Amino acid sequence: MRYAPKTLTPYVSARHYFGSEQRRHREVAKLSLVQLADIVNSSKSNLARVETAELMPPPELPSALDAAFGTEKYFFGLYQLAKKEGHPDQYRRYVELEEQAQVVEDFASQVVPGLLQTKAYARALLSCEYRITPAEVEALLQARLSRQERLRSASPPRYAVILDEAVLHRAIGGPQVMIGQLNELLDAVDTQSTLLQVLPFRHGAHALVDGPLKLLTLPTGQRVAYEEGRKSGHLLEDKDELDQRRAHYDALRSYALSPADSASLIREAIERYTSWEAPLT
Repeated sequence: MRYAPKTLTPYVSARHYFGSEQRRHREVAKLSLVQLADIVNSSKSNLARVETAELMPPPELPSALDAAFGTEKYFFGLYQLAKKEGHPDQYRRYVELEEQAQVVEDFASQVVPGLLQTKAYARALLSCEYRITPAEVEALLQARLSRQERLRSASPPRYAVILDEAVLHRAIGGPQVMIGQLNELLDAVDTQSTLLQVLPFRHGAHALVDGPLKLLTLPTGQRVAYEEGRKSGHLLEDKDELDQRRAHYDALRSYALSPADSASLIREAIERYTSWEAPLT
């Protein structure tokens, strides 16, 4: 039976338009999905799903397509629009502000913040959602990973994060996933652009015990705060509310361990997960 390409709907969203433009340029170049996959170092199935908007384009795909088709930054530009659509509506404005921020300060109470999650950790976490499909997981995963691009750019924001100690002990994805994730955290403990501290259990109660908080400082000097719940988020721009959240965050930073002591605690957690993985003798 002859294969019939799925009809595309390019004007539904930027993600759909990205996919339709990938197919259009591929067909103009007289390339099959297999041939293009070989050129851009991808898989045929992933490229097919990108064309039908079933999968958010992976972060490395736009530049590979621009190189393959000689389109300069055309697909790169489309991707900047499409990747925002991988985030639920309530997060989009925050994500847009996060991309502009010169300083990002994070407190995580239960799980590793999205900016530091490994692919395996993020996939395990996203897969917990009730009745979520594999395609939906992959779309959300690519959207989450796309947020990390600025941290690896030539001009990253200054990123400071405080992790509740619970984050180290909640075995998302199992011991091997956690070992990989915690090693990634070690790499971010104290660099030119990142600073990571752990708030130990022994500190006890604090003002942010109910949930995570993010503080952004924009190039204009404007500050915003974002409080995140399981399925919703609240962006705060009122000065009094910002001052209160700022005071809460600064207090947590003073209660948290130093970067060096935080690294030691992370290494202890890695050792426990490694022992967990060791075969019984």
